[in-house]
Amino acid sequence: MAAPSKEDVLDRLKQVPGPDGQGNVVELGLVSDVFIADGKVFFSISVPAARAKELEPLRAAAEDAVKTIPGVSSAMVALTAEKKASATAPAPSAPAGSGEPRREPAPRAKSEVEGIGAIIAVASGKGGVGKSTTAVNLALGLKGLGLKVGVLDADIYGPSMPRLLHIGGRPKTVNGRTLVPMEAYGLKVMSIGFLVDEETPMIWRGPMVISALTQMLREVAWGELDVLIVDMPPGTGDAQLTMAQQVPLAGAVIVSTPQDLSLIDARKGWNMFKKVDVPLLGLVENMSYFVCPDCGSTHDIFGHGGAQKEAEKIGIPFLGAVPLHIDIREMSDAGTPVTVTAPDGPHAKIYGEIAEKVWNNHLARKESARGGPAIVFE
Repeated sequence: MAAPSKEDVLDRLKQVPGPDGQGNVVELGLVSDVFIADGKVFFSISVPAARAKELEPLRAAAEDAVKTIPGVSSAMVALTAEKKASATAPAPSAPAGSGEPRREPAPRAKSEVEGIGAIIAVASGKGGVGKSTTAVNLALGLKGLGLKVGVLDADIYGPSMPRLLHIGGRPKTVNGRTLVPMEAYGLKVMSIGFLVDEETPMIWRGPMVISALTQMLREVAWGELDVLIVDMPPGTGDAQLTMAQQVPLAGAVIVSTPQDLSLIDARKGWNMFKKVDVPLLGLVENMSYFVCPDCGSTHDIFGHGGAQKEAEKIGIPFLGAVPLHIDIREMSDAGTPVTVTAPDGPHAKIYGEIAEKVWNNHLARKESARGGPAIVFE
């Protein structure tokens, strides 16, 4: 059987009427770029933000239509209010230096995710600072507090959770639509890395990324969770900003290394969350110091204490300093996080203390908003 093509998908979608029964979604230019991987089809449909709930049947009809194509195993379809490019008529963009204003992603009302008590983002202003490793160990640290925890890998272009948690295979579905999260070390996990092969390049535009993230968040059988940790994409572009705008985040944790250049990018992350009214739960200084495996002495390779000074300067909590240590790196690469392999070790203790501070800061903000006392872990 031949693999389904983009043309096959568009031809089938021509059978789906547009809003109010006029034309079809393809001829109206409502379909985003179509992406196909391993028999799975991904695309979004642009609709007015105010009509998103009303037009849910249109989304379902498009999904059902595509599933009837031979060779299609599943379809991930989402509605988006952002119309940057369609399959039939790509939207022109202003050239660099043209003076045209850059269009921001369309704001969308935040709605709670059923069963999830709090959603906390782990973010960084740039890549390569150990954000995903921090997110995994933070999640495991929160689990160690007796909480029910999930992890959403929101990095579409470079998903890390399958490797960091040593998870393989494909997630199952409920009724052919809702994804069942994978599980590892007591965490419920969802990642685009479970849906496409590791070597498959994700060449997606902004609306496609947001559509995939929306479905991985809202069309997953998370069950009852106290907290969902979202491993955000690195940087502060459209995908990150739109995610912060659309997801009901209870707070964010910023990860940085000590050196000045990394802290500059960390400030960008802080300003992004501040712009969309997401509270900062604190700043983590990763790779804070190097521990010599032979003699045990410490060396400030990237400087030391820069993140703590930055946290004090901008007025957010400093959560802790994590060393650059070979055990953390090796255990992460092996998919056996240090908080699992050595739960009583010094590194697990650091992550556990960070998790306690994050959760206490979240509870303090929550109780402050209600006007009641905060309950903290001692």
